[in-house]
Amino acid sequence: MDQHPVGPAMVHPAETASKVPVWAALLDPGVKRALVVGIGIQILQQFSGINGVLYYTPQILEEAGVEVLLSNLGLGSTSASFLISAFTTLLMLPCIGVAMKLMDISGRRRLLLTTIPVLIVSLIVLVFSEIADLGTVVNAAISTACVIIYFCCFVMGYGPIPNILCSEIFPTRVRGLCIAICALVYWIGDIIVTYTLPVMLSSIGLADVFGIYAVVCLISWVFAFLKIPETKGMPLEVITEFFAVGARQAAATKNE
Repeated sequence: MDQHPVGPAMVHPAETASKVPVWAALLDPGVKRALVVGIGIQILQQFSGINGVLYYTPQILEEAGVEVLLSNLGLGSTSASFLISAFTTLLMLPCIGVAMKLMDISGRRRLLLTTIPVLIVSLIVLVFSEIADLGTVVNAAISTACVIIYFCCFVMGYGPIPNILCSEIFPTRVRGLCIAICALVYWIGDIIVTYTLPVMLSSIGLADVFGIYAVVCLISWVFAFLKIPETKGMPLEVITEFFAVGARQAAATKNE
């Protein structure tokens, strides 16, 4: 004890542990503000369609007519769509490596705000390629390129950043509880998107489905611009204090 001074949390770990986490702490204005950001970014990420598109990529590509791109290989529609889907998944791996490098260089917020517009553009171009009759080969090529760009940009920004933010923005005493709540929201959104996508594809068509996802991505960009701070290189205490101060300022403005 003389050689290694310790604080009260180490001297009385049971007392410190009993104070955290508690459900009542979720009512703290700073925690509520951070929880809104965590839940919001998780649900918007799912409703941008990533897991639905990822799970049903072969069916989506098959509906887009990609078999014409590999017709010289003698592949059928199903085989061609599965081959291109596998190629798309393979391309995502180096993009994840790029994201790992950029995350602490450009920052979470900046990376999010620069990659989401690419998602929006790729989805809009995909919608127009389905609506316009540019020829079978051209439509298939555009659809395939848009899906690849969508996946690669997603794993560079909108894919990992929500989980990173959720591990940074909550105070220590409720971090585990808040992350669990955000994870629950994530999986609920994943289930909704996964099981509604086939129904939507058969009822409203590929163009309308991706149009909806483009609108959600636009909402996501606005949400990120207004609500998400830059957390790159910041101590966790400073990040949590940011939300606490913001909540106090909002309360003071409301009372005025």
